[in-house]
Amino acid sequence: MATVAKTIIATGASSGLGFEAMKQLLQTPQSYRIIIGARNTERTESAYNTIAYNHQNSSVVILPLELSDLKQVQIFAHRAVEVLDQGKVDYLLLNAAIHGTADGPGSHGSQWCEPYIVNHLSQHYLLHLLQDHLVKSQSRIVVVSSGAIHLVPDDLTTLSTTLKAGADTNMQQIYCTTKFIQLLSAHWWRRQLSGSCEVVAVSPGLVPDTGLMAKHKHQLPDFSKVPDAISVPKGKLCVLLPVSIRN
Repeated sequence: MATVAKTIIATGASSGLGFEAMKQLLQTPQSYRIIIGARNTERTESAYNTIAYNHQNSSVVILPLELSDLKQVQIFAHRAVEVLDQGKVDYLLLNAAIHGTADGPGSHGSQWCEPYIVNHLSQHYLLHLLQDHLVKSQSRIVVVSSGAIHLVPDDLTTLSTTLKAGADTNMQQIYCTTKFIQLLSAHWWRRQLSGSCEVVAVSPGLVPDTGLMAKHKHQLPDFSKVPDAISVPKGKLCVLLPVSIRN
């Protein structure tokens, strides 16, 4: 007997931990309707077509989402609501993140560097756009954080300048700082939505073999040799836990 489908709206589920987590969910007896925002929809569709799951019980909808452009975030939110068609949102998974520097002009005319827009601003904005639907659904919001927040600079008064487009800020500092701000945002939303939605932040640990690391491997240390580094299958469990333990 088919179960009532649970609906997930997800960012950062095109590859790596997000993809592996969605793959495992689709292969369980529980039915899911998963709405994914992806920069490259064709590649993402190809990846999900490789998953063997019951298409009569579960479904995957892939919508274009360019997180470096807040206008595109607004379009995605509107289309996701159309797909919902008054249905419930059980989970919002915010997993998207990129490595990058603050070199060059900001994306789409922004004053901020691209990693700050993608890792924090755009997903904070997406949550804001979906807020009414999330509250109505009493959703669980899962924010994928990072242990890198412990490397954030002591002087937080510099953040308004170090994250600006064109700032001379190295990649590690950019990533640590943007993930730190993302976690602060999660705490803010937890208070803001208290009594209506659950907000959970999880950190999967150091997972070298993801797309997040691959693009800039030549600029980063060899994290695979770090004793605490874990595999993608192990890392995905941290992403899955807030979904699988909810009644």
